[in-house]
Amino acid sequence: MELFKKYLGVILLLLGVVCLIVYKYALQTNGLLVTGIALEVAGILAYIFINKKA
Repeated sequence: MELFKKYLGVILLLLGVVCLIVYKYALQTNGLLVTGIALEVAGILAYIFINKKA
């Protein structure tokens, strides 16, 4: 579980990219855009806070 926690930010970023790719090529709904950007922001913040070495 610790290994999964370490890579949580990267996984969220990749899920955000998948949402944006689906928006571009398949479904053109605003829900996908909002979900994609929310996952991108959450992934960046998770990566920063989980992997910071203080």
